[in-house]
Formats: sequence, structure tokens, C-alpha cells
Amino acid sequence: MLDATDRRLIAATQGGLPLVPKPYRAVAAQLGLDEADVLARLQSLLERGAIRRIGAIPNHYALGFTANGMSVWDIADDAVADVGAKVGALDFVTHCYERPRHLPLWPYNLFAMVHGRTRDEVRTKVAEIADLIGPAERGHDVLFSTRILKKTGLRIAA
Repeated sequence: MLDATDRRLIAATQGGLPLVPKPYRAVAAQLGLDEADVLARLQSLLERGAIRRIGAIPNHYALGFTANGMSVWDIADDAVADVGAKVGALDFVTHCYERPRHLPLWPYNLFAMVHGRTRDEVRTKVAEIADLIGPAERGHDVLFSTRILKKTGLRIAA
């Protein structure tokens, strides 16, 4: 269960931490708490599964990575977990996951997001993935982003 202070803490941090040298202290001041209590409550929320993570989410567009390609792969079902683990471990793959096929139109069951400064850079990285996968790959494609969508998770009110 979340108490009122937990809810206020989540509402204060769900959009991001303040960009200051001591962000948890700033959140504590905003909520009328001390920094140690904020840290303890966040740790408790993580341990209870009320929140999944606390982390930085860089804006890849602002960093110059404007060519974004979702590589999609047709991998044998009995190999997809092993292949997915290898692909997901690549430093240039930001997320990798299995999804169901929708035959006959959509044969792909493994998705891996690749960011680059140019589409050619993304294609080169996708070729590296193809080399890594080897004969387990039965086909692939790259779907490039055409616009930026605002991505946010669930938000709660204080």
C-alpha cells in the first residue's frame, strides 16, 4: 500500500528528478521531508515493486541520434530467447524484445531498437546484428521512425 507521502513522492519524481547537484535533497525540501527519508522511501518503493526503476533517460535526439530504426527479425521460435539475449547485450541496442508473429503478413518475432546519427549508420549496425545472429536469421527489415512521439509511463496524481 502507498501512504499519502509515498504518493506525493511519486508525483514529485515521476516526471524526472531536478537537474541540480543534490536532486534528492531538492525533492525532500519540496515535500517537507529530509533527504534520508526520501531515499529510504524510494528504496522501499523499489523493493515493493511500486516503482520499477530510477534512472536517467537520455534524449537521443538532443544528442544527435536522429536516425532511429526498429530492426525486426524472423527467428526460429526455439532460438529466439537465446538470440534475443545476445542482441539485447549489444551496446548499440537500446531495447530488444520478443513479440508474436502475425502471419502471413508479419513474420517477425524479435524486435531490436537501434539509434544512429544517419540511416546508413543504423543499417551498418543492423548488418552487425545479422552477422551475430548468423543462420538463425530467416529474414529481417528496418523500420525507421518518421516522427517523435512523447513517451511517458503511468502518472499518478498526488
